[in-house]
Parts: sequence; C-alpha cells; structure tokens
Amino acid sequence: MCWVTILILAGLWGASLGQYNEEEDLAWLQYYMRQSRVSSYNYMPYYEDENPPYVYSYPAAPDTEPEPGPEPQQAPSWQCPQECDCPPNFSSAMYCDTRNLRYLPFVPSRMKYVYFQNNLIAAIQEGAFDNATELEWLALHNNQISSEKMGKRVFGKLKHLERLYMNNNNLTKVPSPLPRSLRELHLSYNQISKVPSNALEGLENLTALYLSHNFIFEMGASLKGLKSLILADLSYNHLRKVPDGLPMSLEQLYLEYNYINAIPDDYFQVSPRLLYVRMSHNSLTNQGLSTNTFNSSSILELDLSYNRLQKIPRVNTNLENLYLQGNQINEFSISSFCSVVDVMNYSRLQVLRLDGNEIKRNAVPPDAPLCLRRATVIEI
Repeated sequence: MCWVTILILAGLWGASLGQYNEEEDLAWLQYYMRQSRVSSYNYMPYYEDENPPYVYSYPAAPDTEPEPGPEPQQAPSWQCPQECDCPPNFSSAMYCDTRNLRYLPFVPSRMKYVYFQNNLIAAIQEGAFDNATELEWLALHNNQISSEKMGKRVFGKLKHLERLYMNNNNLTKVPSPLPRSLRELHLSYNQISKVPSNALEGLENLTALYLSHNFIFEMGASLKGLKSLILADLSYNHLRKVPDGLPMSLEQLYLEYNYINAIPDDYFQVSPRLLYVRMSHNSLTNQGLSTNTFNSSSILELDLSYNRLQKIPRVNTNLENLYLQGNQINEFSISSFCSVVDVMNYSRLQVLRLDGNEIKRNAVPPDAPLCLRRATVIEI
C-alpha cells in the first residue's frame, strides 16, 4: 500500500508540473526511500556476548553548550574469568566458589570481593593478587592450601584488605606478612602449632581473630600489639598457659578446650572492657588462681565449667552469669559473691550453675537469698 501511494504521488507530481522527465522522477523516488529508511531505523548494533552499550549523559550548565560524554565502551571479556561469575549489578565481586577449582584464576583489578571457598586449591602462587590491589574481602576457606605452597608475600600489596578467610585449610603457620588494613582474620580449623610474638605484628586495625581448632601450644605475646582487638577465639587448642599481655580493647576472650592450669594475678585487669571470658574444659585449680583473678568489674559472663576447681573463686558483684558445673567444688561460700552481706551490698548475679559438683543442697548458707537476690537461676 505504501508503494502504491508513493507511485500515485509521483505520478500526480509529474502530471501537474510537466517539466520533470522520467529520470528525474526516479531520482526523487530513490532519495525519498533513502530518507525513510534513515528515519525509521536508528540503532547501535552489539554482539550477543557483550553487554549493551551504556550511554553517559551530563546535565548542561546554564547558557553553555553541553559537554560530550565519553564514548560507550564494552567491558573486555577477560575481566571475568570463565570459571567464575561476575554479576553485572555487583561489578566489584567475583564468585568462584564450589567449582572444584585446583588453582586460582586471574583476579581483575576492579574486584573488591572475591570468593574462592569450597574448592580444591592447594597453592597460592607469588603475585596471585598483585593485579587486584583494591581487594577488601578475600574468601579462601574450605580448600587444601598449605603454608609451604604459599608465596612469601602473597598478600603484600593488598593495602585495603579488611577480611581474610582461610579457615579449614592445611596451614601450619600464620601467613605473614599480613596487610595492616586487616580487620578480621579467620584461621580456624588448620594445623597451626605456634604463633610467634611477631606473627601479628602491625595489625593495629584487627578487631577479630579466629584461631580455634588448631594445635597451638604457644601464643607468647602475639596479642599484645593488637590495639583494636575486640574478639580473640583461641578455643580447642593445646595451650598450657594463657597468652601474655591482653590488649586493652579486648571484650571477648574464648579459651575453652585447652590445657590451662593457672592464670597470673591481675591478668584480666589490663583489659577494662572485657565482658565475656570462657575457659571451660581446661585444667584450672584453685592453686593456680590468685584471690582476685576474676574480680574484674567489667566481666559480665564467666565460664569456668569442667575444670578442677574445689572452691568457688571470688568474683566481682557486677558479674551476671557464672558457670561452674562439672568441677570438684564441695562448699557454697557466700563470700565468693559478697564480701559484705546487707541491704546495700549484693551481687548482680542472675545465673549460677553449680550442678555436677560435690555440694549438697542443704549446704546453701542462710544469707544466700540476700546476697544473690537478683539470681533467677541457681542450679546445684
């Protein structure tokens, strides 16, 4: 129908004006068709394996000509390894987890969050992350990485790294050196046996350290310089003594399932923010504790269950939860909770567990209800 209309118009035009010959009519028709195609189809082609081009636009300043935006550019295909996924809506993340990988793919420079967990990776070659210096999160847990097959300075150029996950591997020592920017270090479920005093040197921004389920028998003073440390999990190891020099910033200390039999006098006093102390399943005895070892006003929860205590250690009146089950305690000493018992002096203790000891129920002193008036759970 369109062609018929055009031909009719062309004929009428030629009949009415008369001065145009047939060649001129044909030239005019060809010009008209070319103009129609240009106005109807205006597109920018792209290949199916590339992303559609993104056109940048900028608001023009008043009374000025708008500045041209940058030319649309396609992301090169090498920016995401074929073994991994790089979501378009999260361009700084690369997911390479759970793919039976035995090696580390190339990490593009734009990446900040990279996930290699749940693979079969056994080695990290030197310079593996030199191109990705903006990395903030690096997940390498649940692999087969050994200390002998790691580059000596593999993390050396990661100046922005905040979280490093290397739990569930075959590491025999703490990777070193580590970036000073690090905030969380996850090294649980490895084969680490010793943490030298300088192993964590310079990590002044570290807030959480996870070293549980290793074979650590010595920590030395490795925690001392960690000025921002809030949580230290050293449970399920072979420690026979507590780490030297706790940081002042520490709030949570987990030392359960070790072989610790003594704690130095005033050990917890250097950490005025300490809230939670867990030391169950150790070898603590009353001979290895001083009178005021646990008399710290900041501690709210203290777990000393399953040790070798024969007496209730003295605790501060601010303590709220005390777990002493599974020891060898044979007396209920109210002086352990209240040095003076009256209306104004009492313990804030809410939960007290003494079950699994040698205390008889009728051994509870008559002034216990006055001292422990806040307690809601007392198990004997």
